[in-house]
Amino acid sequence: MSACIFGHANMPFEPILSRHRDVMISPADNYKGFTDLATAQVEGTDYRVHVRANVGSTVAVIAPHGGSIEQYTSDVARDVAGADFNLYMFEGIRHAGNYAALHLTSHRFDEPRCLELLSSCDHVVALHGCAGDVQQALVGGLDEPLKAAVAKAIADLGIDTRLRGHQFPATDPKNICNRGRRGVGVQIEMTMALRLHGPREAISAAIRSVLLALATV
Repeated sequence: MSACIFGHANMPFEPILSRHRDVMISPADNYKGFTDLATAQVEGTDYRVHVRANVGSTVAVIAPHGGSIEQYTSDVARDVAGADFNLYMFEGIRHAGNYAALHLTSHRFDEPRCLELLSSCDHVVALHGCAGDVQQALVGGLDEPLKAAVAKAIADLGIDTRLRGHQFPATDPKNICNRGRRGVGVQIEMTMALRLHGPREAISAAIRSVLLALATV
């Protein structure tokens, strides 16, 4: 049975400092934007940026905390995008401390190559990872129809999927998922349990099927 609640609530692993728990302040918490991050960290050593534009698509799939920042989000983003959609990934590649050094929070995420890609996209889906020992998908963003469709597709896999009543609503207009051409988008937070032990390939396929259907509407 699907569990979609509408009214309520391949890189080495490392210990994660997470915004989802009461933990010490990490260096990334002081970043006001990408300029601060780029001043403190080195591209090619600490992080890398992958952009694959598809001129025939107005859909963007992004992993702004990919690589070893929020593990497996790059994998899911890559599978969702396939060869059909625009793909952006900001990936942590440090040996350790990726989250603490590189987690630029979503409403401050203004990496120029990402913004440039999104400026020509009508639909944006951002893949994220959060802490959690229960397999859950927490769906937010300002694109209400697409958000509902994505949540239903994930819930139909039998995954506990929340549209409301969780701590990641992603309703700030500056949230990177809402920085596309229409000013709306979808954010999907996958708990650590879901990313580690859940059906990642099936989740990717479910999200992808919703995005493919956009082309037929």
